[in-house]
Amino acid sequence: MGEGSLLIDVVIFGMIAVFLVYRLRSVLGRRHGEERQRPNPFAAPPNRPGVPESRDNVVPLPGRQRPASAGPEAEPVEPQSLAASIAALRAADPSFDEKTFVDGARGAFGMIVTAFAEGDTATLRPLLSDEVYENFAAAIRERQRRRETLETQIVAIDDADVVEVALEKRTALVTVKFTSHQINVTRAADGTIVDGDAERPAEVVDIWTFARDTRSRDPNWTLIETRVPQ
Repeated sequence: MGEGSLLIDVVIFGMIAVFLVYRLRSVLGRRHGEERQRPNPFAAPPNRPGVPESRDNVVPLPGRQRPASAGPEAEPVEPQSLAASIAALRAADPSFDEKTFVDGARGAFGMIVTAFAEGDTATLRPLLSDEVYENFAAAIRERQRRRETLETQIVAIDDADVVEVALEKRTALVTVKFTSHQINVTRAADGTIVDGDAERPAEVVDIWTFARDTRSRDPNWTLIETRVPQ
């Protein structure tokens, strides 16, 4: 009696299991290798016809703009001649006159060199760009820290020649080569000479670049770079 009851229970449970498997297969279906895969929401989108595979979804990062589409065999642009550059500047700023500019540059050269030697930052400030002013002011502070003085005498400005002219959007850039004879003497706190010759002028060559907004009503130019020939 007990064994017959157990056998009946096993048969009933088996039938229930077969029924459940059948229902599951009817609901979920059977995999046969041809099912459509569920799309992956994190995968890159498929290419559109006619769009190169590697460039379809490229977005330039800030500060890394893609270059203009120029062929690999694009020829370099020839630099303008000085005369052409001056003509372009005059077109942007009809008030520009080379002779007047050079005369003003000579005056600015003498004023800036003298103010630097005297440590006169108030005179230097409106004549220089922020970066050049900071460099000049730092040199003046260092000289003062060492308790040294600089004596400068411009004996003559022999030449002041415009050697380069450029336009960057609305900003005009004019580079001038100055050749001068100067006496530059650096003295220690006790008056002794630590550098230079107080009796003999030396030839000094400077290359300065001035800048001005061509649309500004302010006619003054600002010194934005100083260097010496290499």
